[in-house]
Amino acid sequence: MSDLFQAGGLESGAPHPLADRLRPASLDRVVGQDHLLGPAGPLRRMLDAGRLSSIILWGPPGVGKTTIARLLAAETGLEFEQISAIFSGVADLRKVFERAKARRSTGKGTLLFVDEIHRFNKAQQDGFLPHVESGLITLIGATTENPSFELIPALLSRAQVFTLNRLDDDALEELLRRAETAEERKLPLTQDARGALRLMADGDGRFVLNLAEELFAEPKDRAPIEAKELGAIVQRRAPIYDKRYESHYNLASALQKSIRGSDVDAALYWAARMLTGGEDPRFILRRLIVVASEDVGNADPHALPLAIAARDAYEFLGQPEGEIAIGQLVAYLGSAPKSNRSHVAFVKAKMAAKETGSLMPPPRAVNAPTKLMKELGYGEGYVYDHDTEESFAGLDYFPKDMERRKFYEPSQFGFDKEIAKRLAYWERLRRGGKEE
Repeated sequence: MSDLFQAGGLESGAPHPLADRLRPASLDRVVGQDHLLGPAGPLRRMLDAGRLSSIILWGPPGVGKTTIARLLAAETGLEFEQISAIFSGVADLRKVFERAKARRSTGKGTLLFVDEIHRFNKAQQDGFLPHVESGLITLIGATTENPSFELIPALLSRAQVFTLNRLDDDALEELLRRAETAEERKLPLTQDARGALRLMADGDGRFVLNLAEELFAEPKDRAPIEAKELGAIVQRRAPIYDKRYESHYNLASALQKSIRGSDVDAALYWAARMLTGGEDPRFILRRLIVVASEDVGNADPHALPLAIAARDAYEFLGQPEGEIAIGQLVAYLGSAPKSNRSHVAFVKAKMAAKETGSLMPPPRAVNAPTKLMKELGYGEGYVYDHDTEESFAGLDYFPKDMERRKFYEPSQFGFDKEIAKRLAYWERLRRGGKEE
């Protein structure tokens, strides 16, 4: 990144940030991405085969996207050009392509690295296509967002997408060891504090090195820092969560699936992740109300009223006490018996309604408030159920020209089991039998 430092007034002799000084000089020094760069990894196989296609590197911040792009350029002998979609426009791209054309006339290729490529609009992304197809540039785009949602299909069809992992604990520890080697001293941390430091980084290698640099600025003779002191010295990083983009939907999905799978502890964790990430509690409550009806259903009829009550409690209490009701609801839904049979039944009923069109209800199912309607047979054949011995007349209320269909088949879990017994009893009466 020497060009960036010169642009900022930092010449080669000026001190560089620790994260820049520790930037790997070869691909085998990149940590945490062995699935791509190891001997069997797809990027390593590309290089061994002597080719490099255009690629999209998708992953969270601080996991090595820029570093990998630079090293790929070095390994393939391509000139490295870097732009950011945040600060660049059409004019900047035009200059890059002109330089690439001039370079190609001398037999030199260009690797164009586009950081935050998802921030380019559709027209700007379209602008890459002819130059990628002609081989003028080898494009490497970096994005923190799901390429399926943020990049145009035409660009995705011309590039391979590789997913980078957030750095695990071992990878972050390796970066801290490298930092200590570079500084020729140990970080002033107890073991517990060292673990807390890695947690603060939340999988971001650049962030953990920036934190380490802050700690190296502490007096050399100070006592090792305890975990409880660490927060006062370095600012804790908020969990990666953007409620406008994919994280919003991924965590909401994880919450619902955890409840559906009766994993109460995981459900509480995902709800907490969403709240600590800044999600609107009302969005969480709306999702939980859906879960109460869709996934718990009639296996526990109390779930839906409790979900509505939790919403009302949150609105009444506000923050932070309102979150207590959210936690209670998540725990209740996660531990409740589950049945989606009422939801499935209604989906089937809607499909039947679309298939059968505008069939009229049978005469017995409609009222006859006027003389004309009585003359037309409205209400004919109706029996008032409460006047029968079983409070059940057993009439068929489907349209005259439609055979009876069975939509609702309760499960054998929770209160659903009692509903199943009741429906079976009524079905026997409908067929003219008596309760056994």
